Amino acid sequence: MDLSYTPEQEQFRAEVRQFLVEHKADIPAHFGVNRPSDAARAWQRLLIAQGYAARNVPVAYGGAGQPHDIMRAQIIADEFAVARAPLGLVNQGISMLVPTLLELGTEAQKRDWIAPTLRGDVVWCQGYSEPGAGSDLASLTTRAVEDGDDFVINGQKIWTTTAHGADMMFALIRTEPDAPNKYLGISYLIFSMKSPGIEVRPLRTMTGAAEFNEVFLTDVRVPKSQIVGERGQGWKVSNSTLKHERGMLGDPNAALARMRNLLALMTAQSTDGVAIMDMPVFRDRAMRLQGRALAMKCHAMRLLTAADKGEDLPLARMIVKLQATELNHEIATLAVDVLGEAGLAYDDEAHMRANEIWQKRYMFDLGMIIGGGTAQIQRNIIAERGLGLPRELKPARPTAA
Repeated sequence: MDLSYTPEQEQFRAEVRQFLVEHKADIPAHFGVNRPSDAARAWQRLLIAQGYAARNVPVAYGGAGQPHDIMRAQIIADEFAVARAPLGLVNQGISMLVPTLLELGTEAQKRDWIAPTLRGDVVWCQGYSEPGAGSDLASLTTRAVEDGDDFVINGQKIWTTTAHGADMMFALIRTEPDAPNKYLGISYLIFSMKSPGIEVRPLRTMTGAAEFNEVFLTDVRVPKSQIVGERGQGWKVSNSTLKHERGMLGDPNAALARMRNLLALMTAQSTDGVAIMDMPVFRDRAMRLQGRALAMKCHAMRLLTAADKGEDLPLARMIVKLQATELNHEIATLAVDVLGEAGLAYDDEAHMRANEIWQKRYMFDLGMIIGGGTAQIQRNIIAERGLGLPRELKPARPTAA
């Protein structure tokens, strides 16, 4: 990719900067927990109208209807990151389900769900993991049986983010239990979280909050028409969603924004009159992390180049999530160290600094190394499929006596 900008592109950059200056007061201070705030939804509508958010989603489905232009998309991302302005809503519905529906949904599903999801009016959760099917997701046992025009679902999902505040769920359900292997016979269903038979129980994590939930489904009726893609081919559909989930968790601009916040903290914090930034040990750690953040952005540009050429690099995309989640946790780790003894404070401690955001990120980001596909599993996949290393040995099955 030629990263030099044309005069036209520089003019577009100036327009983005001017927009951010003129609408600084419209940037929402709070996006809301689980459900977007009114200010966040208004910001989203403004960005879509301007062509900055939902850029390539057709206007008929509530998007901006802009043509694919990776240079303009990169300029928008860069300028919003520098201005520390959110580039619209980011959640499971917008970032994961919408592109899946655009790729594999029916016309009715696209018209019914994409626009309200983009506006933030409908909040989604993802029903993938189960108590016995996490990294080995294809072993899921939540199943559906046919009853007239409906499926009747029974089973359990776990680690379901925002389930306690969601309107809808997209889930993997086994509809053909007699399929020849565990990857077949799974269907991708969408249904209301207000359906009778759904019970949500929050799971409190070490952050003190309950971002995740376990969801119990007992005789939940879902119309057969609410399958996305082909019946029994949900594994294929789910891989489309997971592709977008890894991109959401591995946003290089978000990592660079965190890096800028860390550097500002190191400049502001001092010990015995010496700024932390001027201490070689801390500065060296920061430089190493900054180098990784910049490498992550270059890798994202590589993926943009491939996308512009119509190429798909699935393993390169998998590296993004692995790289980003580990980097985010290490940035938070350094920030906690920079805070010194105050980095151990939490909740209502009188000596709290930086609004305890780094302590929360330290603990939450540790979970993100596991969520969305564990780092260990991803390393195995990258090693085996990407580098051609021998597959991990599986224990031999016991033989009959």
